[in-house]
Amino acid sequence: MLRLLLLSGALGCGAEQAAPLAFTMLQLTRVYMGYSMFRGNASLNGQLSHLLDENNVTQVLPLEPPDAWARRQNEVISYLTTFRQLVQLFNKERPTKFTQHLRCHLGCRLYPNGTAQSFYEVFLNKTAFLSFHVPNATWERRWPGELPVAAFAQEQLMKYPITTQDLQYFLNTTCVSILQAQSTRIGKVSGRSRTPLVLGLVLGSLALLGMAMGIFLCTGGSC
Repeated sequence: MLRLLLLSGALGCGAEQAAPLAFTMLQLTRVYMGYSMFRGNASLNGQLSHLLDENNVTQVLPLEPPDAWARRQNEVISYLTTFRQLVQLFNKERPTKFTQHLRCHLGCRLYPNGTAQSFYEVFLNKTAFLSFHVPNATWERRWPGELPVAAFAQEQLMKYPITTQDLQYFLNTTCVSILQAQSTRIGKVSGRSRTPLVLGLVLGSLALLGMAMGIFLCTGGSC
């Protein structure tokens, strides 16, 4: 009985240690009658690193020095302002009285054996809408059945390097590198964090994704 308990404990510890490191980012956008509301967060290895609440962007973990973070805040606010303006413009042309919810979830995981897994998922009104197939740098439709909006969004996102090759590089290389640096620090070996580069690429990708989505979110899905 004692041997079984010891074995169970050993297996339990092993399972706990085998948990992957992760860097994830979440952006929630609500569009209603020309108005846009934003929520979001980012986390590094399960610890909250950033918060987005309307125009307020907060760095919870000191991943960037104050001057670099100030520039990052301005970039985010500029993106949100442009998105809002685009929403208002299209709403004037094609007014809509229903609410649209857009959810973007992306990141990567690094496992103890050195393998990595990356993802980018988009949900529209709580239904799987699009996903990014990282190995081939292609966007795939996930909406059940035919939907012109999904085809249009897929076509738009496939046009730009920042949402294809650049996004693939971020997910496969840059995102994983920060987790490798984190893993190295856990092992008490010095390593350089590449978090500022990660945040810059993530925000850039989200910006263009938001623009592409805004084109149809605010036109009632007319493509």
